[in-house]
Amino acid sequence: MANNTAADKGSRPLLATVILIGGLAVLLLTMGLSILYGAADVKYTTIWQSIYQFDASSTSHQIIRNLRIPRALAAALIGAALAMSGAIMQGMTRNPLASPSIMGVTSGAAFMMAVALVLTPGASNIAMMLWAFAGAGLGTGIVFAVGSISKTGLTPVKLALAGTAVTAMLNSLSSGISIHFNIAKDMSFWYAGGVSSVQWVHVKLLVPVVVIGIILALLLSHSITVMNLGEDVARGLGQRTGLIKFAGTIVVLLLTGVAVSVAGTIGFIGLVIPHITRFLVGINYRWIIPCSAILGAILLVAADTISRMINPPFETPVGTVTALIGVPFFLYLARREGRSL
Repeated sequence: MANNTAADKGSRPLLATVILIGGLAVLLLTMGLSILYGAADVKYTTIWQSIYQFDASSTSHQIIRNLRIPRALAAALIGAALAMSGAIMQGMTRNPLASPSIMGVTSGAAFMMAVALVLTPGASNIAMMLWAFAGAGLGTGIVFAVGSISKTGLTPVKLALAGTAVTAMLNSLSSGISIHFNIAKDMSFWYAGGVSSVQWVHVKLLVPVVVIGIILALLLSHSITVMNLGEDVARGLGQRTGLIKFAGTIVVLLLTGVAVSVAGTIGFIGLVIPHITRFLVGINYRWIIPCSAILGAILLVAADTISRMINPPFETPVGTVTALIGVPFFLYLARREGRSL
């Protein structure tokens, strides 16, 4: 009961509800703008007609139906997946610097994608997703192993430093493999990150995995809230912390693996969005996780739209846009946490 009271006092359910409802409306608007703007100009009426009165002979209808709609849907799903992954990692580890891009998850997935392109060229989308899952687990395992070497154990900054070092190592290995086996052109997509080449087959892959991830994350949300109060407190309240960490890690690998397999390494969404969400709705992860999903989806759809408008008709990698937001935020957090050591 005490943990429920603490979580309830530290949460803002009314504001969270407003974010969920209002955020969904903003997401739909942002996705509409994403479908509207691009190298080819289209009108609002053309979007409506392409959905309800599709004409296969119309180039505009083909662009909207087969390129822009799946792209907007994929961006929303991937943004939600990365934001939820970051929220879960930060809640379980009580580490404000934790995120898929910093903890070696995305770099590990990209590394195994390079290995997959060498060992199994022409593999199916599902096979590449499985390779990405394995790489995400590898990267996470190495980061926690390196961060635990210190006698004083893991601290937020040590974990972030270990993640940064392992990320650099895995990225270097990926680059070496790409150059040696002449797959640099194929890997450049995953390095840059983006949803420019997404098709309906990718959306069909994303939807079930992200939906399952959301359901599992919501089922774990109460336990993550308790874990965020401290591991000793969680044990004292009867939480099976080892099982919760294992389940949470599986959810993170699931969401991050499918995101990287489709869009490559898009950084900082999982770092920035959970912090903004906690600031707005409080410490209860029953609200943080769904609100993070909505805000993460909005951010990536907006970033993808902006990336097309910076230098038209060419596209700026969407990872560059998210990094412009995330890098200063990361440096601010690292400095703030460093003062507490």
